Amino acid sequence: MEGPAKAGVEAWHAHVRDVKEETLDALLADDVVFFSPVVHTPQEGKAVTKLYLMAAFNVFPGDDPRRASGGDSGEKPKGKFRYVREVVGTHDAVLEFETEIDGIFVNGVDMITWNDEGRITEFKVMIRPLKAIQKVHANMAAMLEKLK
Repeated sequence: MEGPAKAGVEAWHAHVRDVKEETLDALLADDVVFFSPVVHTPQEGKAVTKLYLMAAFNVFPGDDPRRASGGDSGEKPKGKFRYVREVVGTHDAVLEFETEIDGIFVNGVDMITWNDEGRITEFKVMIRPLKAIQKVHANMAAMLEKLK
């Protein structure tokens, strides 16, 4: 069975390799809902989802000295973040990732749902272990404040 998830996963991987706000705008549905691993309530709408995802792109590359400055010659920071497994259905996918932040191993999954038009309607992030959740929470809070 074909569906929008296969192309959606490919588009998502392309976006992760070359993060741009305008690309993210094209990927997200207007009514997208974001579920954070550290925020109790769902975050509804494209603007807030985009804010959380852009913050995550700054936090999740993991340990890399260029991360704080944005790179040497304008290049995007690269780190230890990588997807290690994916399970793809017709309208949804689960992408498992790993990274390291300040010496703490982070393992998690992005659970993504696409509508028939190929736009992301739901994005849920789950993280383990507890030390990783605590580190991500602290770093995301700081990054969200900086981006506001």
